[in-house]
Amino acid sequence: MRTDTGDNSAIGGFVISGSAPKRVLIRGLGPSLTQFGFPTSELLADPTLELHGPDGFAPVSNNDWKDSQEAQIQGTGLAPSHNLEAAIDVTLSPGSYTAILRGNGIGVGVGLVEVYDLNTAASKLGNLSTRAFVRTGNNVVIAGFTLGNNGGNDRIVVRGLGPSLAAFGISDSLQDPTLELRNQNGTLFASDNDWTDDAVQAAEITVAGLAPSNPKESAIAVALAPGAYTAILAGANSGQGVGTVEVYDRGP
Repeated sequence: MRTDTGDNSAIGGFVISGSAPKRVLIRGLGPSLTQFGFPTSELLADPTLELHGPDGFAPVSNNDWKDSQEAQIQGTGLAPSHNLEAAIDVTLSPGSYTAILRGNGIGVGVGLVEVYDLNTAASKLGNLSTRAFVRTGNNVVIAGFTLGNNGGNDRIVVRGLGPSLAAFGISDSLQDPTLELRNQNGTLFASDNDWTDDAVQAAEITVAGLAPSNPKESAIAVALAPGAYTAILAGANSGQGVGTVEVYDRGP
């Protein structure tokens, strides 16, 4: 997503559900995204990360990934390929966490915030979310997720929120979010504009306790095989504004 300043910084949220601490690696990328066709001039040149958690959690921050955890991060096999990119390797108790991606100083541009599950403890990443300013073209919000190779399908709900963010003080929210869900080949798997459009799907989302509070918001309920997927949050009729895309893992 495009990372701006102030309230329009990119925010990646995740929930660790279960009973055991989980080791995760959080990455903030920018310069290396040239490999996906983004011009250098559009990218976040020097990403920084801040990790916030539940009450009592001491925030963790990083500018350049080699600053303090170089050997530890290299040992994961997931070290960023550019020295100016950011990463945090940390073990976290179950709870809700927020990773904020910004540019060092007042830098802006397209960036990527990621969280990787590094162990098989009795806990999982039960929810992932991304909040950013949704624009058009390359600057829509793209949320990728990978389901592990557990041999069976997972029930997933993806939500695209905008109008309801006004309750959190967001004045320039995306008024009519749309969602696309694509597989690792880029093939469209499912799409949605207003979450009540499909009555059967809307009933499943409601029973799961995940119904959006505004009828203009989007949601998709689907069973997915292990693999990599991409959820694309945009605005209907090229609308723009702050939006959130969320992915919920409801289990087998």
